[in-house]
Amino acid sequence: MLLSLAREPMLYFAAWIVLGIAGSATLSTGAYIMLNEVAGRRAKSAIGALMLVTGLSSSIFWPTTSFLSGHLGWRGTCLVYAAMMLVVSLPLYAFFAPRRSVAEDDGAEPTRRSRPPAIPRSTFGLVVAAITLNAFVTFGISATLIELLRAEGLAPAQALAFGSMLGVIQVSARGLDFLGGGRWDGITTGLVAGTALPVAMLLLMMSEGATWAVAVFILLYGAGSGAMAVARATIPLVFYDQAEFAKAMSMIALPLNLASAVSPPLLVGLLTQFGSRGALGLTFVFSCAAVLILVLLGRRRPRVVAAGAT
Repeated sequence: MLLSLAREPMLYFAAWIVLGIAGSATLSTGAYIMLNEVAGRRAKSAIGALMLVTGLSSSIFWPTTSFLSGHLGWRGTCLVYAAMMLVVSLPLYAFFAPRRSVAEDDGAEPTRRSRPPAIPRSTFGLVVAAITLNAFVTFGISATLIELLRAEGLAPAQALAFGSMLGVIQVSARGLDFLGGGRWDGITTGLVAGTALPVAMLLLMMSEGATWAVAVFILLYGAGSGAMAVARATIPLVFYDQAEFAKAMSMIALPLNLASAVSPPLLVGLLTQFGSRGALGLTFVFSCAAVLILVLLGRRRPRVVAAGAT
């Protein structure tokens, strides 16, 4: 509503500050914490299902926003979305969102487990590093993909056509991970998905913009980044129990959001100064580093989790 009423820069930027705070509180981290509290041991599957649905959000709401803006203007569109928040989202949170775990709602006695050993700070640092490095790569590439493909020599129409395939591939990869259920944990998903990213970067760097290589790049990068989005949300579940998960995710959220904010302008700067090789080179190095860190985290799995995953 503030944004729709903005007639001067101060109110405009104030509205975006409110949107940023509210988005951080309700999207991604907040949603994952809530699902962990509600779903308990089934949190990974619940998070995967959520991400499978939300992966389609841009495909639905970008054209919806364009349609509304064309008929109502951007101020009217803001009011329509404000009404949706009040009429749809707020009642769902206030009256329909479960307040207890599934086990408690079913009348089952909550499983009593001994408190798990404290996770070393170095392990938490590795979790943060892996998630942050991957977020830098995926958010940065996704935001600059069209310009990156154009820098590789593709015509604007070709770059747009290849870029439009990305969302479908990412959602498909999330679907495969969801269908896998509990057969693998976040680290296993991250290792498989994360390995696809540097391979995709290297292929594009060596291909000189060949159409077949761009198509394979989109396939590898889309599948890897789509599944890796699930891994970023579920890797902490490997090391933290239900009580500690919220605290860990909240601490991870700050560097994750900073990396997501910094990566697009930095990659655009590299594209401008050094061409596609500069941006691809940096993302290749960061992707390789993330995979190596995940390998180290795999060796630090708590024994109970590792046994349950095999």
